[in-house]
Amino acid sequence: MTDVPAMTRPSGARTGRAIRRFRVTVTAGTAAGKAWEVAAERCSIGSHPSNDLEIDDATVSRFHCELAIADTVVRVRDLGSRNGTAAGGIGITDATVPGGTTLVLGHSQIRIDVESVELELAASQRLSFGSLVGSSPVMREVFSQLEKVAASDATVLIEGETGTGKEGVAEAIHDESTRAKAPFVVVDCGSIPANLLESELFGHEAGSFTGATDKRIGAFEQASGGTIFLDEIGELPPELQPKLLRALESREIRRVGGRAPIKCDIRIVSATNRDLRSEVNRGTFRADLYFRLAVVKIALPPLRDRAGDIPILVEHLLRKIGASPAAFTALTDAAFVTALSTAPWLGNVRELRNHLEQCVVFDETRLPGAPAIPHPATQVDASLPYEIARRQAIDGFERAYVTALLVRNDDNVAAAAREAGVNRAYLHRLLRRHGLR
Repeated sequence: MTDVPAMTRPSGARTGRAIRRFRVTVTAGTAAGKAWEVAAERCSIGSHPSNDLEIDDATVSRFHCELAIADTVVRVRDLGSRNGTAAGGIGITDATVPGGTTLVLGHSQIRIDVESVELELAASQRLSFGSLVGSSPVMREVFSQLEKVAASDATVLIEGETGTGKEGVAEAIHDESTRAKAPFVVVDCGSIPANLLESELFGHEAGSFTGATDKRIGAFEQASGGTIFLDEIGELPPELQPKLLRALESREIRRVGGRAPIKCDIRIVSATNRDLRSEVNRGTFRADLYFRLAVVKIALPPLRDRAGDIPILVEHLLRKIGASPAAFTALTDAAFVTALSTAPWLGNVRELRNHLEQCVVFDETRLPGAPAIPHPATQVDASLPYEIARRQAIDGFERAYVTALLVRNDDNVAAAAREAGVNRAYLHRLLRRHGLR
Protein backbone atom coordinates (compact mmCIF):
# COMPACT_ATOMS: atom_id res chain seq x y z
CA MET A 1 0.00 0.00 0.00
CA THR A 2 1.14 3.56 -0.59
CA ASP A 3 0.81 6.64 1.58
CA VAL A 4 0.67 10.37 0.86
CA PRO A 5 3.88 11.17 -1.05
CA ALA A 6 6.09 13.69 0.73
CA MET A 7 9.14 15.75 -0.01
CA THR A 8 11.61 17.73 2.06
CA ARG A 9 10.30 21.20 2.79
CA PRO A 10 11.78 23.61 0.22
CA SER A 11 13.26 26.96 1.13
CA GLY A 12 10.71 28.80 -1.00
CA ALA A 13 6.96 29.25 -0.61
CA ARG A 14 5.02 26.41 0.97
CA THR A 15 2.34 24.68 -1.12
CA GLY A 16 1.42 21.70 1.08
CA ARG A 17 1.12 21.06 4.80
CA ALA A 18 4.30 20.87 6.84
CA ILE A 19 4.50 17.92 9.23
CA ARG A 20 7.08 16.68 11.71
CA ARG A 21 9.02 13.55 10.86
CA PHE A 22 8.49 10.78 13.40
CA ARG A 23 10.18 7.46 14.03
CA VAL A 24 8.81 4.20 15.45
CA THR A 25 11.22 1.62 16.93
CA VAL A 26 10.42 -1.82 18.33
CA THR A 27 12.18 -1.89 21.70
CA ALA A 28 10.97 -5.24 23.08
CA GLY A 29 9.59 -8.48 21.68
CA THR A 30 10.40 -10.77 18.80
CA ALA A 31 10.98 -7.86 16.38
CA ALA A 32 13.17 -5.78 18.74
CA GLY A 33 15.42 -3.40 16.83
CA LYS A 34 13.13 -3.08 13.82
CA ALA A 35 12.20 0.52 12.97
CA TRP A 36 10.04 2.66 10.69
CA GLU A 37 11.07 6.13 9.57
CA VAL A 38 9.53 7.34 6.34
CA ALA A 39 8.53 10.75 5.05
CA ALA A 40 4.85 10.06 5.62
CA GLU A 41 2.03 11.22 7.84
CA ARG A 42 0.83 7.79 9.04
CA CYS A 43 2.24 4.45 10.12
CA SER A 44 0.15 1.29 10.42
CA ILE A 45 1.47 -1.42 12.73
CA GLY A 46 0.57 -5.10 12.93
CA SER A 47 1.60 -8.64 12.10
CA HIS A 48 0.25 -8.58 8.53
CA PRO A 49 2.92 -7.90 5.85
CA SER A 50 0.91 -5.04 4.35
CA ASN A 51 1.52 -2.84 7.41
CA ASP A 52 4.09 -0.05 7.30
CA LEU A 53 5.75 -1.64 10.35
CA GLU A 54 5.30 -5.40 10.45
CA ILE A 55 5.78 -7.04 13.87
CA ASP A 56 5.95 -10.83 13.66
CA ASP A 57 4.46 -11.53 17.09
CA ALA A 58 1.50 -13.85 17.73
CA THR A 59 0.18 -11.43 20.38
CA VAL A 60 0.08 -8.54 17.89
CA SER A 61 -3.07 -8.39 15.74
CA ARG A 62 -2.87 -8.41 11.97
CA PHE A 63 -3.78 -4.71 11.94
CA HIS A 64 -3.07 -3.60 15.48
CA CYS A 65 -2.92 0.20 15.54
CA GLU A 66 -2.26 3.26 13.45
CA LEU A 67 -0.11 6.26 14.31
CA ALA A 68 -0.48 9.70 12.73
CA ILE A 69 1.57 12.81 13.37
CA ALA A 70 -0.51 15.78 14.60
CA ASP A 71 1.68 18.84 15.10
CA THR A 72 4.18 17.88 17.83
CA VAL A 73 2.21 14.89 19.15
CA VAL A 74 1.18 11.56 17.66
CA ARG A 75 -2.38 10.28 17.44
CA VAL A 76 -2.64 6.60 18.37
CA ARG A 77 -5.73 4.69 17.21
CA ASP A 78 -6.25 1.04 18.13
CA LEU A 79 -7.83 -0.91 15.24
CA GLY A 80 -9.83 -3.31 17.37
CA SER A 81 -6.79 -5.39 18.23
CA ARG A 82 -7.15 -8.58 20.25
CA ASN A 83 -4.76 -7.58 23.07
CA GLY A 84 -5.19 -3.82 22.90
CA THR A 85 -2.75 -0.90 22.82
CA ALA A 86 -1.49 0.67 26.05
CA ALA A 87 0.81 3.43 27.30
CA GLY A 88 1.87 3.72 30.92
CA GLY A 89 -0.48 0.89 31.87
CA ILE A 90 -3.51 2.70 30.41
CA GLY A 91 -5.40 1.22 27.46
CA ILE A 92 -5.70 3.43 24.38
CA THR A 93 -8.56 3.43 21.92
CA ASP A 94 -7.97 6.82 20.32
CA ALA A 95 -5.62 9.32 21.97
CA THR A 96 -2.63 11.58 21.38
CA VAL A 97 0.75 10.95 23.01
CA PRO A 98 3.98 12.99 23.05
CA GLY A 99 7.27 11.95 21.54
CA GLY A 100 9.23 9.57 23.77
CA THR A 101 6.13 7.49 24.60
CA THR A 102 6.45 3.70 24.71
CA LEU A 103 3.40 1.72 23.58
CA VAL A 104 2.69 -1.88 24.59
CA LEU A 105 1.20 -4.16 21.90
CA GLY A 106 0.78 -7.67 23.25
CA HIS A 107 4.26 -8.91 24.20
CA SER A 108 5.94 -6.22 22.06
CA GLN A 109 6.82 -2.62 22.85
CA ILE A 110 7.43 0.30 20.52
CA ARG A 111 8.87 3.74 21.13
CA ILE A 112 7.66 6.86 19.31
CA ASP A 113 10.10 9.71 18.68
CA VAL A 114 9.06 13.03 17.10
CA GLU A 115 11.82 14.96 15.34
CA SER A 116 12.12 18.71 14.84
CA VAL A 117 12.69 18.28 11.10
CA GLU A 118 9.69 19.35 9.03
CA LEU A 119 8.54 17.74 5.80
CA GLU A 120 6.13 19.18 3.28
CA LEU A 121 3.46 16.91 1.88
CA ALA A 122 3.11 17.00 -1.90
CA ALA A 123 0.16 19.15 -2.96
CA SER A 124 -1.35 19.70 -6.40
CA GLN A 125 -1.85 23.20 -7.81
CA ARG A 126 -5.30 22.29 -9.07
CA LEU A 127 -8.46 23.16 -7.12
CA SER A 128 -10.66 20.34 -8.37
CA PHE A 129 -10.49 16.74 -9.48
CA GLY A 130 -13.64 15.46 -11.15
CA SER A 131 -16.56 16.38 -8.88
CA LEU A 132 -14.24 17.11 -5.93
CA VAL A 133 -13.58 20.78 -5.23
CA GLY A 134 -11.26 22.34 -2.66
CA SER A 135 -8.41 24.77 -2.15
CA SER A 136 -7.32 23.58 1.32
CA PRO A 137 -3.89 21.94 1.65
CA VAL A 138 -5.44 18.62 2.70
CA MET A 139 -7.59 18.47 -0.45
CA ARG A 140 -4.73 19.51 -2.73
CA GLU A 141 -2.74 16.65 -1.20
CA VAL A 142 -5.58 14.32 -2.18
CA PHE A 143 -5.58 15.78 -5.70
CA SER A 144 -1.83 15.14 -5.90
CA GLN A 145 -2.42 11.49 -5.04
CA LEU A 146 -5.29 11.20 -7.50
CA GLU A 147 -3.19 12.60 -10.35
CA LYS A 148 -0.65 9.84 -9.83
CA VAL A 149 -3.27 7.14 -9.29
CA ALA A 150 -5.21 8.06 -12.44
CA ALA A 151 -2.04 7.75 -14.51
CA SER A 152 -1.52 4.18 -13.29
CA ASP A 153 -3.63 1.05 -13.52
CA ALA A 154 -3.34 0.16 -9.83
CA THR A 155 -6.21 -1.24 -7.77
CA VAL A 156 -7.53 1.50 -5.48
CA LEU A 157 -9.43 1.55 -2.18
CA ILE A 158 -11.16 4.87 -1.39
CA GLU A 159 -11.90 5.43 2.29
CA GLY A 160 -14.06 8.15 3.77
CA GLU A 161 -17.19 8.96 5.71
CA THR A 162 -20.60 8.92 4.05
CA GLY A 163 -21.09 11.99 1.90
CA THR A 164 -17.41 12.75 1.21
CA GLY A 165 -17.69 11.96 -2.52
CA LYS A 166 -16.17 8.50 -2.92
CA GLU A 167 -18.09 7.58 -6.08
CA GLY A 168 -17.20 10.90 -7.70
CA VAL A 169 -13.53 10.20 -6.98
CA ALA A 170 -13.78 6.73 -8.53
CA GLU A 171 -15.38 8.11 -11.67
CA ALA A 172 -12.79 10.90 -11.90
CA ILE A 173 -9.96 8.37 -11.62
CA HIS A 174 -11.54 6.49 -14.53
CA ASP A 175 -12.15 9.64 -16.59
CA GLU A 176 -8.52 10.77 -16.26
CA SER A 177 -7.08 7.33 -16.98
CA THR A 178 -6.17 5.58 -20.21
CA ARG A 179 -9.43 3.62 -19.82
CA ALA A 180 -11.60 6.76 -20.04
CA LYS A 181 -13.31 5.74 -23.30
CA ALA A 182 -14.20 2.28 -21.95
CA PRO A 183 -17.11 1.49 -19.55
CA PHE A 184 -17.29 2.67 -15.94
CA VAL A 185 -19.54 0.20 -14.15
CA VAL A 186 -20.84 0.69 -10.61
CA VAL A 187 -21.92 -2.06 -8.20
CA ASP A 188 -23.32 -1.01 -4.81
CA CYS A 189 -22.48 -3.97 -2.58
CA GLY A 190 -24.61 -2.54 0.20
CA SER A 191 -27.91 -2.16 -1.66
CA ILE A 192 -28.12 -5.49 -3.53
CA PRO A 193 -29.50 -8.53 -1.66
CA ALA A 194 -26.75 -11.05 -0.90
CA ASN A 195 -28.45 -13.79 -2.93
CA LEU A 196 -28.41 -11.59 -6.06
CA LEU A 197 -25.01 -9.96 -5.65
CA GLU A 198 -23.00 -12.83 -7.18
CA SER A 199 -25.11 -12.68 -10.32
CA GLU A 200 -24.78 -8.87 -10.37
CA LEU A 201 -20.99 -9.18 -10.24
CA PHE A 202 -20.32 -12.23 -12.39
CA GLY A 203 -23.52 -12.81 -14.35
CA HIS A 204 -25.42 -16.09 -14.74
CA GLU A 205 -26.39 -18.64 -17.33
CA ALA A 206 -30.01 -19.29 -18.26
CA GLY A 207 -31.58 -21.83 -15.91
CA SER A 208 -28.81 -21.57 -13.31
CA PHE A 209 -31.37 -20.83 -10.58
CA THR A 210 -35.08 -20.25 -10.18
CA GLY A 211 -36.08 -17.18 -12.15
CA ALA A 212 -32.94 -17.13 -14.30
CA THR A 213 -34.81 -17.43 -17.60
CA ASP A 214 -32.14 -15.63 -19.64
CA LYS A 215 -28.38 -15.34 -19.64
CA ARG A 216 -27.12 -12.27 -17.76
CA ILE A 217 -23.82 -10.46 -18.34
CA GLY A 218 -22.38 -9.39 -14.99
CA ALA A 219 -20.62 -6.17 -14.03
CA PHE A 220 -17.13 -7.65 -14.48
CA GLU A 221 -17.83 -8.50 -18.11
CA GLN A 222 -19.63 -5.20 -18.72
CA ALA A 223 -16.61 -3.30 -17.43
CA SER A 224 -14.06 -5.20 -19.52
CA GLY A 225 -11.57 -2.70 -20.92
CA GLY A 226 -12.66 -0.13 -18.37
CA THR A 227 -13.20 0.23 -14.64
CA ILE A 228 -15.47 -1.49 -12.15
CA PHE A 229 -16.33 0.46 -9.01
CA LEU A 230 -17.32 -1.66 -6.00
CA ASP A 231 -19.05 0.74 -3.62
CA GLU A 232 -19.58 -0.15 0.06
CA ILE A 233 -17.17 -3.08 -0.33
CA GLY A 234 -17.26 -3.60 3.44
CA GLU A 235 -20.82 -4.91 3.04
CA LEU A 236 -19.69 -7.78 0.81
CA PRO A 237 -21.09 -11.04 2.30
CA PRO A 238 -18.43 -13.45 3.64
CA GLU A 239 -19.46 -16.20 1.21
CA LEU A 240 -18.67 -13.95 -1.78
CA GLN A 241 -15.31 -12.71 -0.54
CA PRO A 242 -13.26 -15.73 -1.75
CA LYS A 243 -14.95 -15.53 -5.17
CA LEU A 244 -14.10 -11.85 -5.48
CA LEU A 245 -10.54 -12.60 -4.35
CA ARG A 246 -10.15 -15.17 -7.13
CA ALA A 247 -11.48 -12.70 -9.67
CA LEU A 248 -8.99 -10.06 -8.47
CA GLU A 249 -6.05 -12.45 -8.60
CA SER A 250 -6.81 -14.05 -11.97
CA ARG A 251 -8.81 -11.27 -13.68
CA GLU A 252 -11.26 -13.93 -14.79
CA ILE A 253 -14.72 -14.92 -13.63
CA ARG A 254 -17.28 -17.68 -14.04
CA ARG A 255 -20.93 -16.88 -14.45
CA VAL A 256 -23.30 -18.49 -11.95
CA GLY A 257 -24.14 -21.87 -13.44
CA GLY A 258 -21.33 -21.60 -15.98
CA ARG A 259 -18.14 -23.62 -16.33
CA ALA A 260 -15.97 -21.70 -18.76
CA PRO A 261 -13.67 -19.03 -17.29
CA ILE A 262 -14.09 -15.59 -18.84
CA LYS A 263 -11.13 -13.18 -18.96
CA CYS A 264 -11.89 -9.60 -17.92
CA ASP A 265 -9.48 -6.73 -18.60
CA ILE A 266 -10.58 -4.36 -15.86
CA ARG A 267 -9.34 -1.88 -13.32
CA ILE A 268 -10.85 -2.29 -9.86
CA VAL A 269 -11.69 0.65 -7.62
CA SER A 270 -13.58 0.08 -4.38
CA ALA A 271 -14.83 2.29 -1.57
CA THR A 272 -15.94 1.97 2.03
CA ASN A 273 -16.91 4.13 4.99
CA ARG A 274 -15.56 1.47 7.35
CA ASP A 275 -12.02 0.75 8.47
CA LEU A 276 -11.57 -2.65 6.83
CA ARG A 277 -8.51 -3.35 8.96
CA SER A 278 -10.78 -3.46 12.02
CA GLU A 279 -13.14 -5.75 10.09
CA VAL A 280 -10.18 -8.04 9.36
CA ASN A 281 -9.36 -8.19 13.08
CA ARG A 282 -13.00 -9.04 13.84
CA GLY A 283 -12.96 -11.82 11.26
CA THR A 284 -15.72 -10.30 9.10
CA PHE A 285 -13.42 -9.38 6.20
CA ARG A 286 -10.66 -11.50 4.70
CA ALA A 287 -7.13 -10.20 5.20
CA ASP A 288 -5.98 -11.44 1.77
CA LEU A 289 -8.91 -9.70 0.06
CA TYR A 290 -8.15 -6.46 1.88
CA PHE A 291 -4.52 -6.74 0.78
CA ARG A 292 -5.62 -7.14 -2.87
CA LEU A 293 -8.09 -4.22 -2.71
CA ALA A 294 -5.84 -1.76 -0.86
CA VAL A 295 -2.86 -1.69 -3.24
CA VAL A 296 -3.30 2.10 -3.15
CA LYS A 297 -5.42 3.80 -0.51
CA ILE A 298 -7.02 7.21 -0.89
CA ALA A 299 -8.46 8.73 2.31
CA LEU A 300 -11.05 11.48 1.79
CA PRO A 301 -11.17 13.98 4.66
CA PRO A 302 -14.51 14.85 6.30
CA LEU A 303 -15.82 18.36 5.65
CA ARG A 304 -15.17 19.39 9.27
CA ASP A 305 -11.45 18.92 8.61
CA ARG A 306 -11.52 21.30 5.65
CA ALA A 307 -13.99 23.99 6.65
CA GLY A 308 -11.90 26.49 4.70
CA ASP A 309 -13.23 24.86 1.51
CA ILE A 310 -16.86 25.74 2.28
CA PRO A 311 -16.85 29.10 0.38
CA ILE A 312 -15.63 27.48 -2.84
CA LEU A 313 -17.91 24.46 -2.27
CA VAL A 314 -20.99 26.67 -1.79
CA GLU A 315 -20.38 28.41 -5.12
CA HIS A 316 -19.71 25.10 -6.89
CA LEU A 317 -22.80 23.40 -5.47
CA LEU A 318 -25.11 26.34 -6.18
CA ARG A 319 -24.02 26.22 -9.82
CA LYS A 320 -24.73 22.48 -9.95
CA ILE A 321 -28.12 23.00 -8.32
CA GLY A 322 -28.95 25.72 -10.86
CA ALA A 323 -29.65 28.46 -8.32
CA SER A 324 -31.06 31.71 -9.67
CA PRO A 325 -28.78 34.80 -9.69
CA ALA A 326 -30.69 36.21 -6.71
CA ALA A 327 -30.37 32.98 -4.72
CA PHE A 328 -26.69 32.68 -5.67
CA THR A 329 -26.00 36.20 -4.40
CA ALA A 330 -27.89 35.64 -1.13
CA LEU A 331 -26.34 32.25 -0.38
CA THR A 332 -22.77 33.33 -1.12
CA ASP A 333 -23.01 36.32 1.21
CA ALA A 334 -19.84 36.37 3.32
CA ALA A 335 -21.65 36.42 6.68
CA PHE A 336 -23.89 33.49 5.71
CA VAL A 337 -20.98 31.43 4.35
CA THR A 338 -18.99 32.12 7.53
CA ALA A 339 -21.93 30.82 9.58
CA LEU A 340 -22.11 27.71 7.37
CA SER A 341 -18.40 27.10 8.02
CA THR A 342 -19.03 26.68 11.76
CA ALA A 343 -21.61 23.87 11.34
CA PRO A 344 -20.49 20.26 12.04
CA TRP A 345 -21.75 18.80 8.70
CA LEU A 346 -21.89 15.21 9.89
CA GLY A 347 -23.22 14.25 6.46
CA ASN A 348 -20.28 16.05 4.83
CA VAL A 349 -20.56 17.57 1.34
CA ARG A 350 -23.80 15.70 0.64
CA GLU A 351 -25.44 17.31 3.66
CA LEU A 352 -24.16 20.74 2.60
CA ARG A 353 -25.64 20.26 -0.86
CA ASN A 354 -28.99 19.12 0.53
CA HIS A 355 -29.08 22.13 2.84
CA LEU A 356 -28.32 24.59 0.04
CA GLU A 357 -30.95 22.92 -2.12
CA GLN A 358 -33.56 23.46 0.59
CA CYS A 359 -32.47 27.10 0.92
CA VAL A 360 -32.97 27.55 -2.83
CA VAL A 361 -36.36 25.80 -2.83
CA PHE A 362 -37.70 27.85 0.10
CA ASP A 363 -35.91 31.06 -0.95
CA GLU A 364 -34.19 31.55 2.41
CA THR A 365 -30.78 31.84 4.03
CA ARG A 366 -31.31 29.35 6.83
CA LEU A 367 -28.58 27.90 8.99
CA PRO A 368 -28.33 24.13 9.57
CA GLY A 369 -30.65 22.93 12.32
CA ALA A 370 -32.99 25.93 12.04
CA PRO A 371 -36.57 25.23 10.89
CA ALA A 372 -37.35 25.86 7.24
CA ILE A 373 -39.46 28.92 6.50
CA PRO A 374 -41.59 28.44 3.36
CA HIS A 375 -41.52 31.32 0.91
CA PRO A 376 -44.83 33.24 0.84
CA ALA A 377 -45.39 32.12 -2.74
CA THR A 378 -45.19 28.45 -1.73
CA GLN A 379 -48.59 26.75 -1.63
CA VAL A 380 -49.21 25.60 1.93
CA ASP A 381 -52.21 24.67 4.06
CA ALA A 382 -52.02 26.96 7.09
CA SER A 383 -54.69 24.92 8.89
CA LEU A 384 -52.13 22.14 9.39
CA PRO A 385 -49.59 22.06 12.24
CA TYR A 386 -46.29 23.61 11.19
CA GLU A 387 -44.24 20.41 11.14
CA ILE A 388 -46.83 18.56 9.05
CA ALA A 389 -47.07 21.43 6.55
CA ARG A 390 -43.28 21.64 6.36
CA ARG A 391 -42.95 17.90 5.79
CA GLN A 392 -45.57 18.01 3.04
CA ALA A 393 -43.68 20.82 1.28
CA ILE A 394 -40.40 18.93 1.41
CA ASP A 395 -42.09 15.68 0.34
CA GLY A 396 -43.65 17.44 -2.62
CA PHE A 397 -40.30 18.83 -3.70
CA GLU A 398 -38.52 15.49 -3.27
CA ARG A 399 -41.18 13.59 -5.20
CA ALA A 400 -41.19 16.08 -8.09
CA TYR A 401 -37.40 16.34 -8.20
CA VAL A 402 -36.77 12.58 -8.15
CA THR A 403 -39.45 11.92 -10.76
CA ALA A 404 -37.95 14.51 -13.13
CA LEU A 405 -34.45 13.24 -12.40
CA LEU A 406 -35.35 9.67 -13.41
CA VAL A 407 -37.01 10.89 -16.60
CA ARG A 408 -33.81 12.80 -17.49
CA ASN A 409 -31.75 9.65 -16.93
CA ASP A 410 -34.00 7.08 -18.65
CA ASP A 411 -34.92 5.52 -15.29
CA ASN A 412 -31.26 4.63 -14.60
CA VAL A 413 -30.89 5.06 -10.83
CA ALA A 414 -27.08 4.94 -10.83
CA ALA A 415 -26.83 7.61 -13.53
CA ALA A 416 -29.51 9.70 -11.80
CA ALA A 417 -27.64 9.57 -8.49
CA ARG A 418 -24.40 10.65 -10.16
CA GLU A 419 -26.09 13.59 -11.88
CA ALA A 420 -27.81 14.68 -8.66
CA GLY A 421 -24.61 14.29 -6.65
CA VAL A 422 -26.19 11.94 -4.12
CA ASN A 423 -25.43 8.39 -3.02
CA ARG A 424 -27.44 5.69 -4.80
CA ALA A 425 -28.54 4.21 -1.48
CA TYR A 426 -29.97 7.62 -0.50
CA LEU A 427 -31.77 7.92 -3.85
CA HIS A 428 -33.21 4.43 -3.40
CA ARG A 429 -34.53 5.51 0.02
CA LEU A 430 -36.21 8.54 -1.53
CA LEU A 431 -37.79 6.35 -4.21
CA ARG A 432 -39.15 3.94 -1.61
CA ARG A 433 -40.32 6.76 0.69
CA HIS A 434 -42.42 8.30 -2.07
CA GLY A 435 -43.68 5.02 -3.55
CA LEU A 436 -41.73 5.44 -6.78
CA ARG A 437 -40.12 1.97 -6.47
